[in-house]
Amino acid sequence: MEWKVYEDPNAFGDRIEALLYKNEDRNSLFLGILNQIRNGRYEDYYLALAEEGSEVLAAALMTPPHPLQFIIFEEKQELAEGLAGHLKKSGLEISGIIGDKETARKFAEVWAAEMGKEIELHMDEGLYRIDAVTKGLEKSPGTWRVANKRDAELLEEWYLLFEKDTGIGASSHKEAVAKIEQFLDDKEIYVWEVQGEVVSCMKKSRPSKHGISVGFVFTPEKHRKKGYARTLVAEVTEELLLEFDFVVLYTDLKNPTSNKIYIEIGYEQIANPVYLKFV
Repeated sequence: MEWKVYEDPNAFGDRIEALLYKNEDRNSLFLGILNQIRNGRYEDYYLALAEEGSEVLAAALMTPPHPLQFIIFEEKQELAEGLAGHLKKSGLEISGIIGDKETARKFAEVWAAEMGKEIELHMDEGLYRIDAVTKGLEKSPGTWRVANKRDAELLEEWYLLFEKDTGIGASSHKEAVAKIEQFLDDKEIYVWEVQGEVVSCMKKSRPSKHGISVGFVFTPEKHRKKGYARTLVAEVTEELLLEFDFVVLYTDLKNPTSNKIYIEIGYEQIANPVYLKFV
């Protein structure tokens, strides 16, 4: 067994796509980021496979400074040790790992011991999937629409507040401007509007063959507890299900409010990934 780095994301994808699609919903994050790499969204990336003859045992993907993703297709001894040794030789900085709880913990323990780091549970997550929206949900006043350039300034502010609320990042204002510009260009953001005022937002991202993810669900404090986010997510999810077989989203399991909302809409938890940081 050896770990092999791939410079060509298409060759990497062709090698493991069939394996990833066996669990398309659970592997949606890995598939989505891989597709973004293939489409040129990331210039800096790390792609590697653990191979034994013609067989692929495991895969690793990272777009620095974002956390590592590590998927095991077939359990073999020392896969985590082999990846850690390979990454150490490469000199790459590993900020953390996100993925299946057991797989992530296994790598994290090896990496922390190797590098003299501590492991911090940054987020205990729920991965939810929906195939059909619950019928008869109470609807909040207003309507949804695709966000446009006129919404940019507000969405930039909200993106920074969303990162602060969730602890998923700490972008600079310049970085937030660039991200929102990209999201708007790709028509990925939806907003809920009440009497001409935008009161909530969400975005779609990382489409795969049969599914798509949603995230960046945010309502500023003054508009919370009015059901805007639930109605927006429910209606846009229903729209997305006209094109895709399923929709997935990640939640912080420590936030009972958001988890309750998604369950009411019809989302069901299918996995419990974790985001571990090295400190």
